[in-house]
Amino acid sequence: MGILSHSSVSRLRIEIMRLIVGTFVGVVLGFLIGVSFPTLSMTKLDNGTNAYFWRLNIKSALLPVINFAYEDKQTGLSTQTALNDLSVKNSDSAHNASDTSKIWVPSNPRGAERLPPGIVRAESDLYLRRLWGNPKQDLTIEPKYLVTFTVGYDQRKNIDAAVKKFSENFTVVLFHYDGRTTEWEEFEWSKKAIHISTRRQTKWWYAKRFLHPDIVARYDYIFIWDEDLGVEHFNAEEYIKLVRKHGLEISQPALVNEGINWPMTKRISDREVHKEAEEGPSWCADSHIPPCAEFVEIMAPVFSRDAWRCVWHMIQNDLVHGWGLDFALRKCVEPAHEKIGVVDAQWIVHQYIPTLKNQGESEKGKAQVGLRCKKEWKMFQDRFASAENAYYQSMRINPSNSS
Repeated sequence: MGILSHSSVSRLRIEIMRLIVGTFVGVVLGFLIGVSFPTLSMTKLDNGTNAYFWRLNIKSALLPVINFAYEDKQTGLSTQTALNDLSVKNSDSAHNASDTSKIWVPSNPRGAERLPPGIVRAESDLYLRRLWGNPKQDLTIEPKYLVTFTVGYDQRKNIDAAVKKFSENFTVVLFHYDGRTTEWEEFEWSKKAIHISTRRQTKWWYAKRFLHPDIVARYDYIFIWDEDLGVEHFNAEEYIKLVRKHGLEISQPALVNEGINWPMTKRISDREVHKEAEEGPSWCADSHIPPCAEFVEIMAPVFSRDAWRCVWHMIQNDLVHGWGLDFALRKCVEPAHEKIGVVDAQWIVHQYIPTLKNQGESEKGKAQVGLRCKKEWKMFQDRFASAENAYYQSMRINPSNSS
């Protein structure tokens, strides 16, 4: 057996030391890289589009912040657009996170992150307040419900009769499509009502712009009614009691008109409430879908607070007549066949007075408005179907297989 030389022993020691040092350095680097491991997430841009971008973020004390974005091909937006939008959020949150003396609350409403949560008021109301005195003493009563009418002055007697059916528990809002507001002061109740005036606009135009869910969040129920309704057999407080009793989130009073109502909205005389029509398949291939169930008309709908929050988002900015909404309302409550219904014990008459239709731009105004209504109905149906199909495709769901 040979004897190791002194030089061989030295080389062995050096190799062992190198192995130990290399192992130590590898562990340290591995730890640092692990701490800085990149994250991959899908981010929706807050830029008014439905664009989604895959975001790769590498950030640590040793490395600069690096962002990569993959463009959703359906949007047509550049990757640079995504990076610009995301970098604003990154810089704001990173800056505020590093400076503990500044407030940054991500859970606050968008735009209010720099405010202390205790001062944020994300919701409002339509309560009228005094210009003097203690603000805490402004309100002798806080109305629990809201009723709106879209009106012209020619229908003042009809509206006067209707408003008197609603108690002081209701805030009353009049949307004036003819520009005449001061004349309404002949009615004492009008002095406490809210008047909003823009010529030749519909109630759905007004609702989209003035009845945001965060503005009407204090109201348990929101009535959005036409001006041509006969209310001799209607009492608003009794109506609310029945709606609560039967768990209706979307409802309307029954109609007693002859021959021109949808079967679902006709009054059944011996019932408090009904939730499906009693007509046969001549009206509906499936008696459990609109217009034979899960359906109310758009002339006198009543929404719960939660239902309205959904419906408001479904109203299209440019489709002002609301045609087609009645067939889609069921998307906003679940189960719709239990939470949408018609109140038979409180009924109204639709008088079909075409005052707003006569606001067209010529003597053919009524016909022009009617054509616009039908066109909007088709546009709404197409948009809704397209939106649903896009969602199912993005989620790789076959809607025919879903319950």
